[in-house]
Amino acid sequence: MSLKGKTAVITGSNSGIGLGVARELAKHGANVVLNSFTDTDEDHALAAEIAENFGVDAKYVSADMSKGEDCRRLIVEAGGCDVLINNAGIQHVAGIQEFPTEKWDAIIAINLSSAFHTTAAAITGMREKGWGRVINIASAHGLTASPYKSAYVAAKHGIVGMTKVVALETAQEPITANAICPGYVLTPLVEKQIPETMKEYGMDRETVVKEVLLERQPSKEFATTEQLGGTAAFLCSDAAAQITGTTISVDGGWTAL
Repeated sequence: MSLKGKTAVITGSNSGIGLGVARELAKHGANVVLNSFTDTDEDHALAAEIAENFGVDAKYVSADMSKGEDCRRLIVEAGGCDVLINNAGIQHVAGIQEFPTEKWDAIIAINLSSAFHTTAAAITGMREKGWGRVINIASAHGLTASPYKSAYVAAKHGIVGMTKVVALETAQEPITANAICPGYVLTPLVEKQIPETMKEYGMDRETVVKEVLLERQPSKEFATTEQLGGTAAFLCSDAAAQITGTTISVDGGWTAL
C-alpha cells in the first residue's frame, strides 16, 4: 500500500498517539502535517525529522484545537488534506458534582468540537479530489464508561456518533469515516506516570502496569502508537474502502467485557 501523493493532517501530533500515527503514515509515503497549540523549535524539528527519515514532505502548523477558527485554519494552512486524523484530546478526572465547568467546556471543545470543525473544512477538498479518509481517534470510552470522566466519556461517545453521520453523508463517494477506539496506550505521558504510581502503591513496575493501569484491559498489555498508526494506515488502504461508519477497538479486549 502506498499513500504517496496524499497529505495527512494529524491534530495533536507533537507527541504520543498523534506522532506515532504521523510516522506510520509517513512510512507509507504520505506527506504529513503535524499540529499542536505550541510553536517551538522542537515542534518544527519533529516535522523535519519525519521528512528526512521517510522522504516525504512534512511540516508543523500551530493551531489551538479549542478554537473553531484555528481548527479550520489548520486545514487551510495544510495546503491539502486527503487523510484527516482527529486526535487532539485532553482529560480531567472528577465527580460530576465537582467537575469544573471550565474543564468540561475545554474537553468538549478539544476532544469533540475540534473534529467537527476540521472535518467540515476538509470534506470539500476530499470531494473535489474524489478521495478521502476521516479517522477519528476516539477511545474505549467512546463505547463504554468509567466514573469520574463525564466530559471525556461524553466527548468520545459524541465523536463516535459524529463519525457515523459523516460516513452516511459520504457513503456514495470514495470517502470513508471511521473511529479507532484505543484502550490504554503506552505513550510518554503514561510512561511518566508509572514510577509515580509505583511509589504511591508500593508496587513494582509489572504489578502497577497489570493491576492498576491495565486493570480493565484483559490482555494486560498496552497498545502501542505503532499499532494505532498501522490501524490508521489500514483504514487508508483499498482493502478498507467499504469500511465506513464504524469503530475499530484496539483495546486488548476491554470492550469485550
